[in-house]
Amino acid sequence: MLKNITFSAENNLIRKAREKARQQQVTLNKIFRHWLTNYVQSDARYDRFDDLMSDLTYVKPGTKFSRDELNER
Repeated sequence: MLKNITFSAENNLIRKAREKARQQQVTLNKIFRHWLTNYVQSDARYDRFDDLMSDLTYVKPGTKFSRDELNER
């Protein structure tokens, strides 16, 4: 179920946002819903990134490999 919300911004900013949305053939509502979804999910993305980095602690950056090592299968 969609729920209406109200937000305020400077007239000039709203005008520019509407024009940009019109050029992209999308509504401000759709853009805002997309932004809101990303905003809510951003913490989860950081958590997944942190988990990945923890899983990769065995990787030692800075190691240089020879051509033969890179082509080893």
